[in-house]
Amino acid sequence: MGKLSGFVRLMRPVNCAMMGFAVFVGAVLALSSSGNQFSNTEWLGVLYGFVTGFLLTAASMTINDYYDRAIDAINEPHRPIPSGTVSAREALAFVFVLSVIGFVFAYLTSVMCLVVAVISWLVVVTYVTVGKRSGLPGNLLVSTCVAIPFIYGSIAVLSSVPLSVVVFTLMAFLSNTGREITKGIVDVKGDSAEGIKTLAVRYGEKGAAVAAAVFYVSAVALTPIPPLLGLVSFWFIPIVLVTDGGLIASSALLLKDYSRESARKIKNMILLWFVIGLLAYVFGVLT
Repeated sequence: MGKLSGFVRLMRPVNCAMMGFAVFVGAVLALSSSGNQFSNTEWLGVLYGFVTGFLLTAASMTINDYYDRAIDAINEPHRPIPSGTVSAREALAFVFVLSVIGFVFAYLTSVMCLVVAVISWLVVVTYVTVGKRSGLPGNLLVSTCVAIPFIYGSIAVLSSVPLSVVVFTLMAFLSNTGREITKGIVDVKGDSAEGIKTLAVRYGEKGAAVAAAVFYVSAVALTPIPPLLGLVSFWFIPIVLVTDGGLIASSALLLKDYSRESARKIKNMILLWFVIGLLAYVFGVLT
């Protein structure tokens, strides 16, 4: 049970489910903007897309932990690889299995989806091998991986990417970049020891907190666009206001207290605001 639990922890199932759900949201936004209804074939494509997003996210989380094992030995020694629950070789084998199955499901959806999945995987590999040490460029690579599932979902059902999907994808990109910068505050000790040039390492925790807050507020600034352009219904507004309020409050808290423990709590809170933002879009296009 210990090893099985270790593999599950490597995957981070909540993050995987969110990326799978992001594929669904991208599909819903795309079809709603085109005025079409889900057909049985499109539902199957969304299901395959969810599995692809889930598995490739699990693979990316695992390979990230593989490359981070020296840093995690300092920052997060309880994680599966540094704690010895899962060996480095077992983690790599797990990445291979997850990736192959994910690509198979992408191919079953469409060739174009397979191309997007491969591009996403190449971005992940670029990040964990060279991008991570670059700081902000690495943060942007991670956010690209977070944004791609929405585009993937749109392509799975429509073979194109309408404006509603583009706007939400940009919001997800900005808010996640803020979260990645916040994570840099949490990991500043280990990152500094390993020569990883995050904003927190380069400019200190306060500088990183300011940068993260800018990205969070930038994401909030985009939320009026969908209702103003008639892309969503009225019910988008009260739900997205919860996300907006949460992101603004999180920014204020981070600027007030940019300690490691505070940043850790805030990066977890951002996931909640992100989920509520997803629900806002779903309700906005379905009601």
